[in-house]
Amino acid sequence: MTLSGKTALVTGSTSGIGFGIAKSFAKQGVNIVMNGFGDDETVQACKSELESHGVQVHYNAADMTKPDEIAAMFDEISDVFGGVDILVNNAGIQYVCAVETYPHDKWEKIISLNLSAAFYTSQLAIPYMREKGWGRIVNIASGHGLVASPFKSAYVASKHGVVGFTKVLALEEAQRGITCNAICPGYVKTPLVEAQIADTAKER
Repeated sequence: MTLSGKTALVTGSTSGIGFGIAKSFAKQGVNIVMNGFGDDETVQACKSELESHGVQVHYNAADMTKPDEIAAMFDEISDVFGGVDILVNNAGIQYVCAVETYPHDKWEKIISLNLSAAFYTSQLAIPYMREKGWGRIVNIASGHGLVASPFKSAYVASKHGVVGFTKVLALEEAQRGITCNAICPGYVKTPLVEAQIADTAKER
């Protein structure tokens, strides 16, 4: 089966794993909706590289912790591409700290971005996919969605939640031509991880 001509939304796709996924899709002729942080120069460089494969690329800077911005992004995607065929929930952050001193704002942001965003994007993508009778949802979880590590309470909780959510969605949509799977990568040295290592070193 060819993916050429389909449209994929990849969250957190201006660097790291997300950009790698976007490139892989672009090479297969998939139009890309980029989302993620970055200055104009970085975003344009990513966009240009993806477009070099002959596909359409659209960038939306929605903050994935804000449901209203996610909804507005999907309205824009509908106007540009008519919806999404493939959704990759990749955006995520990490913070390392013992439970008794874990900052409340860090907990809320990690749960919002790593877990809740996947719920909101999936909820908005499914109607388009049902209409076509075909869709693919891929949630980037983590090895920490299966096992735990100390000092990573919010991250581990969010990724366990992603794995559970994936299972529910897979069961609900299996008869409609829509699949939902989770990928649980181990340690990957991305710019986000490098920044986290630097921040942890400063705190110590």
